[in-house]
Amino acid sequence: MAEIAIDKVDALKTADLHDLCDAADDAIRAGGGFGWVEPPPRDVMERFWKGVLVVPERVLFVARLDGVVAGSAQLVKPPRNNEAQAHAAQLTTSFVAPWARGHGLARRLTMAVMDEACSAGFRVLNLDVRVTQEAAIALYESLGFRRWGTHPFYALVQGKPLAGHFYCKDLQPAPQPPAQ
Repeated sequence: MAEIAIDKVDALKTADLHDLCDAADDAIRAGGGFGWVEPPPRDVMERFWKGVLVVPERVLFVARLDGVVAGSAQLVKPPRNNEAQAHAAQLTTSFVAPWARGHGLARRLTMAVMDEACSAGFRVLNLDVRVTQEAAIALYESLGFRRWGTHPFYALVQGKPLAGHFYCKDLQPAPQPPAQ
């Protein structure tokens, strides 16, 4: 049985950084590139992940399969000057390398981000996803994210526009009245 772990990280060992870059490259090539269409050069990818770690509004989670970093997700907190939207955080940059799919890593990453958002006091968690990422869409909807809109020109991939869906989840839903 595969060993699975979800870790909140504030630093990456060199081997973990390389694993994360490899997993991201694989996910990008498979069409789940969290904004990338083609894998960037390795030095750019390494700087991206190192940069994530120094932004105070970002919380990075990595998924490990048998000890190897195989995916990630981030909780992005709103800027401190955005008082009106201080209640809402964003789930972003979520992916699992193709070789690690089918073990529940994406679900566990998403739940870790949801738990972190709740613990930090956020009331709403937002996310967006390309329409081509059907597995991710099914996952988010199964976890109670509500689609509130679709942008017909969300992404441009190989010169072709792709739509994208926008979701939100109420992290503190109002209690329901008892059934009668």
